[in-house]
Amino acid sequence: MTVRPADAEDAVGGVLPRWVALPESVEEVAAVLRACAARDLAVVPAGGGTKLHWGLPPERCDVLLDLCCLNEILEHAAGDLVVRAQAGVTMDALAAALAGEGQELALDVPFSEGATVGGTLATATAGPRAFRYGTARDLLIGVTVVLPDGTVARSGGKVVKNVAGYDLGKLFTGSHGTLGVIAEATFRLHPLPAARRWVSAEVAAAELPGLAAALAAAQAEPSAAEVDRPEPDAPPVLSVLVEGAAADSRAAAVRELIGGGEVTDAPPPWWGLITRDEVLVEVRFPATGLAAVLEAAARAGLALRGSVLAGRVWLEAWRPVGGDELAATVAGLRRRVEAAGGRVSVTAAPPCAGLDRWGQVSGLPLMRRVKERFDPGRRMSPGRFVGGM
Repeated sequence: MTVRPADAEDAVGGVLPRWVALPESVEEVAAVLRACAARDLAVVPAGGGTKLHWGLPPERCDVLLDLCCLNEILEHAAGDLVVRAQAGVTMDALAAALAGEGQELALDVPFSEGATVGGTLATATAGPRAFRYGTARDLLIGVTVVLPDGTVARSGGKVVKNVAGYDLGKLFTGSHGTLGVIAEATFRLHPLPAARRWVSAEVAAAELPGLAAALAAAQAEPSAAEVDRPEPDAPPVLSVLVEGAAADSRAAAVRELIGGGEVTDAPPPWWGLITRDEVLVEVRFPATGLAAVLEAAARAGLALRGSVLAGRVWLEAWRPVGGDELAATVAGLRRRVEAAGGRVSVTAAPPCAGLDRWGQVSGLPLMRRVKERFDPGRRMSPGRFVGGM
């Protein structure tokens, strides 16, 4: 294992750690956390660094735990459609290895390169096909984590059906490194589809809610429907994916349903990607809330991209936004979206005193109790997550 002094490029939200540790095994991760616990040192886990600026800056950061050396695919049971990988394996490398066996992990990460298994789970990022295949929580069937005191804990297994114990995977997915370190993960896989077709067309914003409802019920069974509106007053582009058998005829049916468009065998360049995340806002909403979300995003002056079927979109700032303006924008956006049954969370933003990043979180007392049980010393990414956890 390598331990080196940190430099400016290792800063987390502007907070410079004292050391960077690069363990090469689960046992070495445990050794680092035991040593940090004995010395009351704060630890921030890191994967590829694509989302390290998300959330609040840590209250303190003594050790940056870089998991890049945990980069092995430990087991691929192709016959069982299961893969077990270390946290530092990049999603690109995992996809390439699985594709060689005609399989895939149906998680579309929102970055073109660098995202890792551990970072994807820790932030619970989901892509366009979450509508059909589910999110990271749904595809994760086993996990190995290292708790803040260095204890190694395992949950789930190598088969799709498991029955015993608490589901640590669901608990750690989306925990943003505040409960411990995700070291290994086991996922269920799907066969690569025989064909994929995308149908893309400009549509009027007012037509999108009706089109989304029609697509969700369509016999063409789309796997995803993404919308891209790069500027608030630009017409949105709707792109719909069909995959598997009879993809051409199903794409033709989708094209007829949305009233035209281009059919391609490759996704549009913006498909499922986050491209500007200096300011990034996540909006989740029920199907009935789509019209309100579209209007609220336009009023807020933010670019919009995401799934009209899964009820999750990202809003990005397409121009520089000052702190006071951003706080007021988010407050107005949240008021309109919550009135339609949705939720607004600020995933990334520069430090801003008046900005409410998460709004009201009903489960916050329970989340605090879970944090207290797992990390009573507040050494894991302290202060980065909702409620200052």
